[in-house]
Amino acid sequence: MVERSHRAPLSGFVSPSSFSAGDALSLPDDAAHHARVKRLAVGDPVSVTDGRGSRGVGEIVSLGKSRLDVRVDTASFVERPRQIVLCVPIGDRDRMLWLAEKATELSVTAWQPVMFTRSRSVTPRGEGEAFAAKLRARMEAALEQSHGAWLPEIAPDLEVAAVAALHGELDRWLLSASAPRLSPGASATGAAVIFGPEGGIDPAEHDLLERAGWTPASLAPNILRFETAGLAATAVLRSQPH
Repeated sequence: MVERSHRAPLSGFVSPSSFSAGDALSLPDDAAHHARVKRLAVGDPVSVTDGRGSRGVGEIVSLGKSRLDVRVDTASFVERPRQIVLCVPIGDRDRMLWLAEKATELSVTAWQPVMFTRSRSVTPRGEGEAFAAKLRARMEAALEQSHGAWLPEIAPDLEVAAVAALHGELDRWLLSASAPRLSPGASATGAAVIFGPEGGIDPAEHDLLERAGWTPASLAPNILRFETAGLAATAVLRSQPH
């Protein structure tokens, strides 16, 4: 069974377990709910991914109130995209969730939440394990809708000083409105990008990151909201040749 370009896109689901062609998958409660909302029925074709590169096409064999069973007819593996680590400021929860959706669609490989000095004045802000669970659910929904194969890895919340020392093997960019325009070249390893919350990065934090080897770069002549900056930077970085 193969999805063809002239047909409507298949409904997609994320499987909590890996799979191969011929496997039967039992998907969790939320998948069954989404299938009913989409008015799917037994025999309908669907696509599945485990969020770790496996992607398959199959059909629904059973659909109940709290269970969705899918038979995988064909399966393939998608190579992981070049690394993009998004070091996201802990800020407004809804804006972080919006950015998480778009970052997943653009195949960000890792999501690193960062607690900045000016993050602490934001309320309600997105932090902690409960928020991380909501974040993952939002990413899974975006992966299903975009038919991607890789979920971003969600790292624990860290302070700026801890993040400053990370990702030295990547091209590291520090977004700053007064810096030269972001103009990355092709990188064999990938890139990490960090940007501040509402109110921006404190000057001391900016100096700390720059001393640690992060290169300042801008995206526009004006100051961007953090979710706009994260999305724009990801699009620029993802557009570079492999």
